[in-house]
Amino acid sequence: MLSRQAALLTKTSLKKHAYRTTIKLAENYLKQCSFRGFSALPSHEVVGMPSLSPTMDAGTIAKWNLAEGESFGAGDVIAEIQTDKATVDFEAQDDAVLAKILVSDPTKEVAVGEPIAIFVEDEADVAAFQDYQIDDAATPAPAAIEPEPEPVASPVASTPAVATPAPSSPVASNSSDGRIVASPLAHKLAKEMGIAIHSVPGTGPNGRIIADDVREFVPPIVVAAPESAAEPAAVAPMMSGDLDFADYALSADQVQKAAALTAQKQHVPHYYLTVDLDLQPILNLRSSSMTFGDVSVNAMLLKASICALKDCPVVNSRWMDSFVRMYNEVALEYVLPEQSIVINSAAGKGITEIDSIIAEPDEAATSSIGTFSVVNLGMYGVKAAAPIIRPGQSAILALGAAENRLVPSTAEDELYTTAVMATATLSCDHRVVDGAVGAQWLAAFKGYVEDPMSMLL
Repeated sequence: MLSRQAALLTKTSLKKHAYRTTIKLAENYLKQCSFRGFSALPSHEVVGMPSLSPTMDAGTIAKWNLAEGESFGAGDVIAEIQTDKATVDFEAQDDAVLAKILVSDPTKEVAVGEPIAIFVEDEADVAAFQDYQIDDAATPAPAAIEPEPEPVASPVASTPAVATPAPSSPVASNSSDGRIVASPLAHKLAKEMGIAIHSVPGTGPNGRIIADDVREFVPPIVVAAPESAAEPAAVAPMMSGDLDFADYALSADQVQKAAALTAQKQHVPHYYLTVDLDLQPILNLRSSSMTFGDVSVNAMLLKASICALKDCPVVNSRWMDSFVRMYNEVALEYVLPEQSIVINSAAGKGITEIDSIIAEPDEAATSSIGTFSVVNLGMYGVKAAAPIIRPGQSAILALGAAENRLVPSTAEDELYTTAVMATATLSCDHRVVDGAVGAQWLAAFKGYVEDPMSMLL
């Protein structure tokens, strides 16, 4: 009887203990569900105010070209932003959907980096951000990781250990507060390809990771250290340690331009066309004309390139991944060592106006973005060059130094004569400008240079 009562008491206490345990687990589960429901949002990107000029600290959003819920592609103009110098288009770097506009007041000044919009990958995720507030965009900085204590050396060592080189550390973050800044499409591709997004170096603005970075990312090869080694080899001293040197810090704008040019050289299929130019007709026109006597040779060469772009408008285009965008207006960018001068609406400008713009450029000319570039290295005595195509363009023309050369003569009484010649090299993006079109443009340019009256009519 007593044993039966003890068994009943034991069974009852076990039931109570199991009930309390179940209640405790349920409470913990509900707490977790509440936390996840509050913090778990679809994959998205908080977009900050971009820096669109080297001196820009803040700007205002003059106009949004898209509404919430609308999708866009790489190269589309999302908004027009008023900087400290001019109104500049804010172009998309990847395909995405505008889920939420965080700053809609065109008079509100927003500091560079402050959130202005939310991008998502799928249109179905837009509804989740309907009530999203700008305060929610702030992401707490990751907790600092305390360094591990250094191991204490053993007093007795029977065999010397071989030092194994540590693998190169991945890119931990690409923002000042430790966050990984990447487009929604880049996040999606990285997940599908099994790539850790934090290990991909970004080539977008301010180190932002875009879809092309993920597609072309090659994981580093890690070589395993040998299990045993006889003795560590002596490491030769670095010769640079014995030399005198000086390090110069780079600005954020210089680092960004370097990354952009590196990406251009790696991802854009360049090819080059070269032709010799007879500059004597231009020199004869300057010496015989009162109107063009004070006009520089550079202005005439720029005008010739503008006329050639009107004859071959395909060169005045850019690659947009799934299509080619051909510009209706010519914005000629004249690249100088210290700055670039953009001649907007260049097709409607004469030689004297072009000469005055490059001689005394205004703020609009130095802060705009061109559709075709010309660089003249002849002033440094360079005979020819093959420059890298600038981002957002499909070709760039390089002009070499003018020099006297011996050329075949057209006169009957002499075989050779001396003429002032120069070499011009056209770098082309083969995805947009094929060889035949590039040759046509270069032939048109050569024709205008050697018959300058044809571009004045």
